[in-house]
Amino acid sequence: MRRALPLAAALALSACVAGPPPEVATPASVLPDAFQWTPVPDRGGTVADLMPQDDPAYRALSQQALEGGPTLAEALARVEAARAGAARAGAERLPILGANASATGQRTSPNQFGTNLPPGVAFDTERVAYSANLTASWDVDLFGRLQAQERAALARLDAATSDAAAVRLALLAEVAGAVIDWRTLQARRAALSEDLVAAETLVTLTEMRERAGIAPGFDRVRAETAAEASRSRIASLASEEARIVGRLVTLTALDASGVRAALATQEPASGTASAAPAALPAQLLANRPDVLAAQARLAASDAELAASAARRFPQLTLSAALGLLAFDLGDLFTGDAVVGSAGAGLLAPLIDFGRIEAEIDGSAANKRAAFQAYRRAVFAALGEAEAAYGLIAAADEEARASAREAASADRAAELAEFRFRAGLENFLAVLEARRAADASGERAAAAQGRASRARVLLWQALGGDYPASRSTSQ
Repeated sequence: MRRALPLAAALALSACVAGPPPEVATPASVLPDAFQWTPVPDRGGTVADLMPQDDPAYRALSQQALEGGPTLAEALARVEAARAGAARAGAERLPILGANASATGQRTSPNQFGTNLPPGVAFDTERVAYSANLTASWDVDLFGRLQAQERAALARLDAATSDAAAVRLALLAEVAGAVIDWRTLQARRAALSEDLVAAETLVTLTEMRERAGIAPGFDRVRAETAAEASRSRIASLASEEARIVGRLVTLTALDASGVRAALATQEPASGTASAAPAALPAQLLANRPDVLAAQARLAASDAELAASAARRFPQLTLSAALGLLAFDLGDLFTGDAVVGSAGAGLLAPLIDFGRIEAEIDGSAANKRAAFQAYRRAVFAALGEAEAAYGLIAAADEEARASAREAASADRAAELAEFRFRAGLENFLAVLEARRAADASGERAAAAQGRASRARVLLWQALGGDYPASRSTSQ
C-alpha cells in the first residue's frame, strides 16, 4: 500500500493538466456528381490510351527517366528516409537492452581519514574494480504517446510514398509532352517544307513569265518573298527543338546526342486520337497520389495531436541491471561478484507554465492547416480534371476545324494557280491563296499537337496509372 501511494499521488497531481485533445473538424469535401465535359460512358476510351504508348521515343525516354533520372531517385530517397523514421518510431515502443564492461582504477589518500585510525585498521590506497553488466529499460507508454508517434511516422511514410508516385506521374507526363512537342515540330516542319516547295515553284513560274515578257518582275519578287518567309519559319523551329532537347536532358540524365538519337526513331503512323475516358470526380480521391499524400499528412497531424495531448499524463519507465563486480579480476566470475538492480521511475507534469498546452495548440493548428491543404489538393485535382476534359473537347474541335481549313486552303491555292496559268487570274490572287494555304497547314499540325497534349494533361489529372504502379513507387 505504501508503495502505491507515490503512484496515486502523481496521477492525482497530473490530473490538473490532463484532458482530451481538442477537436478539429475535418468534414468531407462535397464533390459534383460528374464533370462538365465528361464523355458519354459507353463512348469513352481508357486512361492508358491517352499517352503516346506506341511512340518508341516515348518508351525509351520514359524508361530512362524512371531508371536513371535524378527527379524520381530523389523522391524515392525521401521514401527511404520516411521508412527509417517509421522504423525508429516503432522501435521506441520496445525495451532497450544494453551491455557494458569497465575496469576502473582508484587511488585513495590516507590523509582523508585523519591520522588516528584504530589499531589494526588498514585499507588499500589503490584498488581496481572490474565490472560487466546487462541493462534494460522500457517506457511502458501507459497513455499511448509513443503509439501515436508511431502512427504519425507511418502516415508520413504513406505521404512520402504518394509523393514519389506523384513525381513519377509528373515525370512521365513531362516526357510525353516533350515527345509530343517534338513530333508536332516535325509535322510543322513537313507542312512548311511543302509550303516552301510550292513557293519555289511559283518563283520558277514567275521567272519564266518574266523572261517571256508576259509578267512584270514585281511578281517574281513577291514570289521570292513568300519563299523566304517559309524558310524563315522553318529556321525558327530550331530554337524550339533546342528547348525540347534541353528539357529531356534534365529529365532523363542523358546527353543531347542520346536524346536526339531516341527522338530520331521512326514516328508511329498517326491514327485517330483516343477518346477521353469517362471518370467520376469521386475517383480522384483514390487515384490522385497528391490527394492521397495530403490525406496521409492529415492523418499524421491527427496522430501528432494525440501524442502532444498524451504528454499531459505521467510517463512510467522500468529499468533493470544485472552484472558482475569484483576488485580482483580472478573473482569476477564468482558467485559473490553478482550484483543487480531494478527500479521504476514515474515522471508526471505538475506545473509547466503552459508548455504542454502551447504544444497542443500548435499541433491543433498544424492539423487545421493539414486539413486545408487536403481540401486544396482535392479541389486542385477537381479543377485540373475539369480543365483537361474541357481542353480535350476544345482542342479536338480546333483540330477538326484546322484540318478542314487546311484542305480548303490547299484546294483554293491549287485552283488559283491553275487559273493563273490559264491567264484567268492575276498573280496577287495566287499569292494570297498560297499564303493562306501555307499558314493553314502549320496551324493544323499545331492544333493536332495541342489535342495530343491535352490528353496527357487529362492522364495526369486523373491520376494516370497510379493504382497499378504503387508497388514500384514504394
